[in-house]
Amino acid sequence: MQASLGHVRDLLTTRLSVDVEDGFRPTYRVPNQKREVVKGLRAQAARAERIYLATDPDREGEAIAWHLTHAAEMEAERVHRVVFHEITADAVRQAFEQPRSLDTSLIDAQQARRILDRLVGYNITELLWRKMDNGLSAGRVQSVALRLVVEREREIAAFIPEESWTIDVALQAAGANGAPRRLRARLREHDGVKLALKKVAEAQPHAQALERARYQVVKVDHGQRRRRPNAPFTTSTLQQEASSRLGYGVRKTMALAQQLYEGIELEEGGRGGLITYMRTDSVNVAKSAQDEARSYLRKRFGGDFVPKQPPKYKTRARAAQEAHEAIRPTSVTRAPEALEARLEPEQLRLYRLIWRRFLASQMPAAIYETMQVEITASEGEDAPPVYSLGWSGNSLRFAGFLALLGAQDEATEPLPALRVGDRLALLEVLPEQHFTQPPPRYSEATLVRMLEESGIGRPSTYAPTVSVLQQREYVVREGARMKPTEIGTRVCDRLVEYFPDIVDVTFTARLEDELDAIARGAQGMKPTLAKFYGPFEKALDHAREHMPVEERLAEALGRPCPECGREDALVLRRGRFGRFIGCRHYPDCAHTEPFYETVGPCPLCHDEFGGLLQKRRTRKGRQFYGCSRYPDCEYTTWQRPQTASKEAERATSLSE
Repeated sequence: MQASLGHVRDLLTTRLSVDVEDGFRPTYRVPNQKREVVKGLRAQAARAERIYLATDPDREGEAIAWHLTHAAEMEAERVHRVVFHEITADAVRQAFEQPRSLDTSLIDAQQARRILDRLVGYNITELLWRKMDNGLSAGRVQSVALRLVVEREREIAAFIPEESWTIDVALQAAGANGAPRRLRARLREHDGVKLALKKVAEAQPHAQALERARYQVVKVDHGQRRRRPNAPFTTSTLQQEASSRLGYGVRKTMALAQQLYEGIELEEGGRGGLITYMRTDSVNVAKSAQDEARSYLRKRFGGDFVPKQPPKYKTRARAAQEAHEAIRPTSVTRAPEALEARLEPEQLRLYRLIWRRFLASQMPAAIYETMQVEITASEGEDAPPVYSLGWSGNSLRFAGFLALLGAQDEATEPLPALRVGDRLALLEVLPEQHFTQPPPRYSEATLVRMLEESGIGRPSTYAPTVSVLQQREYVVREGARMKPTEIGTRVCDRLVEYFPDIVDVTFTARLEDELDAIARGAQGMKPTLAKFYGPFEKALDHAREHMPVEERLAEALGRPCPECGREDALVLRRGRFGRFIGCRHYPDCAHTEPFYETVGPCPLCHDEFGGLLQKRRTRKGRQFYGCSRYPDCEYTTWQRPQTASKEAERATSLSE
């Protein structure tokens, strides 16, 4: 058994590598870092009677398997494709018992995606370098995501808050056990007309009248409400929940999920995966998994907590791959607490999230008793009612799935014993001012949700799309939210002006549908590419001729060049691999040095030596913060800058 470690062939990076005159024929090569891997695979394949390819169970995995057959010179008659969605003994055994041939439709769909991405990315990126600045990039999905972020920022900037007022009244009623119960009812109508209070001057007279009013119950409706559990996780919902509950970015979430999928050494012997495949937009669940979950629930909670029929869920993704499964534990009998000694803390937290979400999804709904109460207010004993107020409440009757997730925060207090005709005592009148809020900036998770709901990209593309926006410095994070930078906004505006289709949500979603049609065998790869390329080539020619050349973004640093000695010569430039410092007199002077973004003073040495805390990366690409005076000051931290000073204080106290 030998791992390919992902892709073994790809388009050449130094040129377009797609011959548009010859049916969009791609030119692939084995990258240098994969040549030894391919050499070893070729040697093993030459000796093997049968070759089984067990790459990931999606289009990209199918394409990787196809590339392997060509790179390692495998004859088609010896090649067998096996697919499993979980790395367990039973799943792997069943896959090898039912091998199949490579699926040419899936391969063509992935090739079409790669070629489309190259046609867009290579050509527009080259244009941006010539017209705007080096180091910029564009992408078929990336640029649509950038437009969403930029347009949201403009919505926020243009937003004008609107004032409104509500008036609540705190009333005292009899509780279920006879004890006093405080109710907060909201004013709805005055003389039969719904109130929409915009200013304090409009709210004040009503608040004063309610201070003098008498209150009476005129209507009580009892009912029941069912709260269903959420569907098991898909890629996007896992990323969203891990962000909101655990504070994980999408890239970190997928890295941890990959580790859980690949698995650990199990107590029962051997290595096994803990979750099913994590790149999926389906909420389907295998019958065997449902049966195991129902058996577990029956033993742990009793028969009332097992629904008569296994629940079914509908995905919200526009074109979900329904042959796939949702993300779930490979066995619900592996409870999170049993794995505490075998998983890293971050792995355990993500596994617990997946385990609880899946198990809850197989449980019955929670049931609440509800009460809707209408209350009138009049100015005297026999006076007609002037105001109408409303109160609603609920009380948990049957916990259902909340028995697993915890119902302690739910409404468990009994409903009040209210009847028509009951008088209620006034405790206080509570007028409150409100202002409408602008739409929030996107977080990584909410941007992924928008991409999914719009039909843009697929589970395997979400994390790379969000990551590249930050790597290219088109967006920056402020807290958990993303804000477009000046260069990101400028690039977006140019793309909207000259390539409106490329950055159009509807157009991009329709293109994704066509890729899905290729995967189903309902549409050909070459006609799809030709249909796209004709209009795109015209837009590209127009942009090459008419897009203005902008001034390069070179920020003066006010420092002399250490190589040529000229004053005020160093400027901040942008290159293929990000920002760097160079001499403004290039090419006469070729001096360059790395650029590190300064995020604040060094907590250990700034006061004495002026050290600055800079954002850096390890050789493996992990971000950290280190002092600009290294090696004289060796302070480093993985923490965000706002918490670094506290960590430094602890380090100082320990060193003393």
